Amino acid sequence: ELLGVSRVPSQSTFSRFFQGFGSAGQNLTCFQPLWRWTLARLPSRKDGYTLDLDSTRLIHPDSRQEGVRVGYTKHGLKPCLHPLLAVVAEVRLVAQLWLRSGNASCASNAVAFCQALRENLPSHLRVKGVRADAGFCVPELLTQWEAWALPYVVVAQLSEPIKNLLRGDLPWTSTDLAGTEVTELWHQTQSWSRPRRLILIRHRVAERPDAGGKRLFDLPGYQFQALVTNLPAASTPLEVWRYYNQRADCENVIKELQDGFALTSLCLDKFWATEAALCLATLTYNLTVLFQRHLGW
Repeated sequence: ELLGVSRVPSQSTFSRFFQGFGSAGQNLTCFQPLWRWTLARLPSRKDGYTLDLDSTRLIHPDSRQEGVRVGYTKHGLKPCLHPLLAVVAEVRLVAQLWLRSGNASCASNAVAFCQALRENLPSHLRVKGVRADAGFCVPELLTQWEAWALPYVVVAQLSEPIKNLLRGDLPWTSTDLAGTEVTELWHQTQSWSRPRRLILIRHRVAERPDAGGKRLFDLPGYQFQALVTNLPAASTPLEVWRYYNQRADCENVIKELQDGFALTSLCLDKFWATEAALCLATLTYNLTVLFQRHLGW
């Protein structure tokens, strides 16, 4: 009654509608203009916008639908789907969503995802940076962002070479946060074509037990974090760390999509139909965000 809806389509009508989505090309043709339309509603910002790249696991226990495969979730190995999405951090708007099978890695298809997103951005929107967790710290993505001169901050996996650095005699610098120290250096892994700026952070557990990071068996008094970035030296290690920490709000967007817009419940027999349903739900979320902005909330 509130929306003036006099009739609701039948189940068979919805089935016929979703059967029309049968390929990546059909889905892109339908949804790329809709993602662009929502982004075009945003004003330009002098400082630009930040894109947060993330993925989530949607568990589907019966595992009979296309794309539902066993993948690692916070509940262990479960049949799931693995969507990839980008969030405009300053306004909590989803810029794009692609669906992947449950056994896909975090960075699977991420290069093509970023290319499509960049091409679809309205010209008045400037991207000042991209942030992502350790699953996206792959050379193909870093190289792509560097080619675009796009600033990024990505979590580096605490591989054995980085662990060895942490065990060494590094020039740690105290910060205005009690118990938190930082350092930086240029580091090149075996898979990188050149050295990159590596920010290392350590938190004394006794003073900052909830600061995040990982502990090393032979350095039990600290929790460690590592970030890879191409931000200029004018951005201090602590500023880089604080900029990355703002990415945590992306998890709240994903939680809202799952709990308030039924992303965990939408799973059709056909893979591309499922992607269409997830995109429609996410675009509905975007409409609510734009409506709230219109009201000045």
